[in-house]
Amino acid sequence: MLNEALRLIRVFHDMKQNEAAEKLGISKSYLSEIEKGHKEPSLDLLRKYEAAFDIPSSSIMFFSENLGKSPAREKARTFVASKVISMMKFIEDRSERAHGE
Repeated sequence: MLNEALRLIRVFHDMKQNEAAEKLGISKSYLSEIEKGHKEPSLDLLRKYEAAFDIPSSSIMFFSENLGKSPAREKARTFVASKVISMMKFIEDRSERAHGE
């Protein structure tokens, strides 16, 4: 589910794959393979996500662990996703205020 968590982070930031790939310093095709689950992201790539999207790797991993298909997991996924999105929005707002945007 790590692939889905990384895709959702990109989507949350309203980025197309080519934009995110450029920000991460990887090719669009590699990002596509990661998001489809055909390739596993490396620790180095998770660190790039951490820097590019200002999200700790531990939060990315926690988010991905709670994505699933069962009803209980779906409820947990929805709850965790809403909390992660709220946290990401708070960080974004704080960053914008700090930079006067």
